[in-house]
Amino acid sequence: MSVQARSPVPPPSSLSVPSRNAGTPVSASQTRNPITIRLRKILGTNFTDEATTEALQTLSELYGTQSTVSVSDSKAQTNGTDSDDNWSDEDVDVGLAVQDDSGCLNETASRARKNLRRDLENKLAQGSQQFLQAFSEVDQKLDELQNHVAAMRVACDEAETQLRLSNEASQSLLDRAESLRSEREEVEARKSIVMLFLNRFTLNDEEAEAITSRDVPIGPRFFEAMNKTERIRNDCRVLMSGEDGPTKAGLDIMASTSSYLEQGYEKIYRWCSFQFRQMGRDAQLEVDSTMQQAISRLSQRPELLSEALTFLTQTRQTGLLSAFLDALTRGGPSGLPRPIELHAHDPIRYVGDMLAWVHQAIAAECEFLESLFGLGGQNDDGRARRMVGAVRTFRGSEEEGWVKELLNSAVTKLCVPLKVRVQQTVRSQESSIVSYKVANLLQYYMLTMRRTIGEDAFLSTTLSEITDVSYKVFFDAIEAHGRALLRIPLDSDDPSLTPPLPILEHAQLLREIMQVYDSSLLDDTTAEPGQTFNRILDVMLDPAMEMCAAAAEEKVRYRPQWDRAVFVLNCWCYLQNVLEAFEFTSEKRHTIQEKIDERVKSLEDEHYENILRDASLYDTVTIIKSKSPSDPLSHVLPAQKLQPTLARFSLWLSSPEVVHSPRLSALTSPSLHSTIHRVSLARVTKAYAQLCEEVRKPENRYEAASTLLGMERPFGQAGVLWAIFGLEEEGEESAAD
Repeated sequence: MSVQARSPVPPPSSLSVPSRNAGTPVSASQTRNPITIRLRKILGTNFTDEATTEALQTLSELYGTQSTVSVSDSKAQTNGTDSDDNWSDEDVDVGLAVQDDSGCLNETASRARKNLRRDLENKLAQGSQQFLQAFSEVDQKLDELQNHVAAMRVACDEAETQLRLSNEASQSLLDRAESLRSEREEVEARKSIVMLFLNRFTLNDEEAEAITSRDVPIGPRFFEAMNKTERIRNDCRVLMSGEDGPTKAGLDIMASTSSYLEQGYEKIYRWCSFQFRQMGRDAQLEVDSTMQQAISRLSQRPELLSEALTFLTQTRQTGLLSAFLDALTRGGPSGLPRPIELHAHDPIRYVGDMLAWVHQAIAAECEFLESLFGLGGQNDDGRARRMVGAVRTFRGSEEEGWVKELLNSAVTKLCVPLKVRVQQTVRSQESSIVSYKVANLLQYYMLTMRRTIGEDAFLSTTLSEITDVSYKVFFDAIEAHGRALLRIPLDSDDPSLTPPLPILEHAQLLREIMQVYDSSLLDDTTAEPGQTFNRILDVMLDPAMEMCAAAAEEKVRYRPQWDRAVFVLNCWCYLQNVLEAFEFTSEKRHTIQEKIDERVKSLEDEHYENILRDASLYDTVTIIKSKSPSDPLSHVLPAQKLQPTLARFSLWLSSPEVVHSPRLSALTSPSLHSTIHRVSLARVTKAYAQLCEEVRKPENRYEAASTLLGMERPFGQAGVLWAIFGLEEEGEESAAD
């Protein structure tokens, strides 16, 4: 539309012709020409600013609408007139219509220049009428709204009046309702307190049924009800210990809970008694948590627990006895393991199998009872349980007392068949070594049982009696063997000096007994090893040593030349050597060594006298020792008699007897041979030194004493004799020591 508005204005090229000659001056008349002024004003106008653009846009909308309406009307008329024409006529009409549109646009622009003010005023007037019409409708609606508000105000006033009248009329009812509401709140508070009290200090129907009903089994539900009952009693005691003292409600609560508790304990007692009757011959006894908790609670009623455990004791006694007899005669399931009595021909295995079965049964029973009373895991003081084989210590707790008593009672009936069979086996043995092995085995199990069930237990006492009987049978056997050994004479035709065959057999028996003792663990309980074995050594060795000495005395009567002393030493040394391999025989070895030392001392004296006789010094030494101090030695032993003696002694020094004694070669101990011979030679040297000293004394009146002694070896010098014998002088020995 802006283009249409400017279309009647001449083009700028035609209007700017007068200004092409820039150099020609403009006259004043041209300057005051209205057309020129208007053209310059139009040409200087800026149509790109916003206000101008908006104004032109408004004009375009205003006149564009009118021209569009006029054109549409003309097209409608043309179409209505020529609707029956053909296609060629329509093309002609389109061209005419375009020409008509250009004429209309020019007409509109011309009219807009002429009637712009009027059109704008008409447009404003038309808009004002539309506003007036809209506001008249709004005013009408506001009048209606005011009428409604006035009606509502009247209704509210009436309702307020009615409400005030109602409040005045129902004020008493409201006061009564408020008081009732307050009372209701107070009653509800009291009710909640009472309900809390009842929940805290009474049992509900389900809990009472769990305690009293036979249909509810012993289990978590029952124990929870018992816990609550005990908690109620404890809380009630706290309430009754206040300043006001016991109340009727507290006494009633204590009475009702006491009745429930007694019924609960009676129920636990009946259930435990029934369960204990079922524990007959079960091989594997298992205790569940329900049984443990039931026993723990029943322990608060010792009389009921004692009665219930009586059934358990009877059941376990019968079951263990039956199982033991089956193990003896029938064996295990399907015959494995085989019956114990099939090995009755082997005493050690027979007795060992019976004791092992009893020990295994006690271990299983002990584990069952500890689980029953809740003694598994750790002790009350936090320490770990007793290790296997360690000494069981009962520290005096009530549960440990029950375990000890029940364990003792459960195995009581096993003692009679065990004692009869073991004693029969022990008394039927003829071999002392077998008797000792059985006795040793019994003693081991006796100590084990004492550590497990205590020394006062009936089974420990029975095993102690059986062990004493076994050892008595063993000692009777070895004592009889010792007495029989004393009655055995030596062969008078046998010239040997070695231990005889009876001594060898006796020593072999002793060696086997010591090996059995050494391989056992019995002596670990004694402070000094070997104390329990000393009696056996005394009974075995004393008759053997006595037999050697007595038989040697008897044989000497028939063979005077037979060397009794060497024989006795050989026998005793052999017995001592038998003990050397065992440390626990040190005390007995020391005793034998003392007796051997006495015999060695006697043999040294005999050997010394024999050397003096062989060396022809015996008479001379005897004369020196027996002469009167007032008599000169030359009168008793003249030089003519002394010189041949010294010559024979010198000749003896060249013999092999100086190095090796034929008599002592029969000793089985080379150390004894060497010791006795060296001691005897030392004494001979001392005797020769005394002889030289006496000869050199002036009061003995020997002429040329040095010449007399120096004619034969050792030339009157004791040091030379020490060297010949290969000995050191006593002075040098003491200095070396």
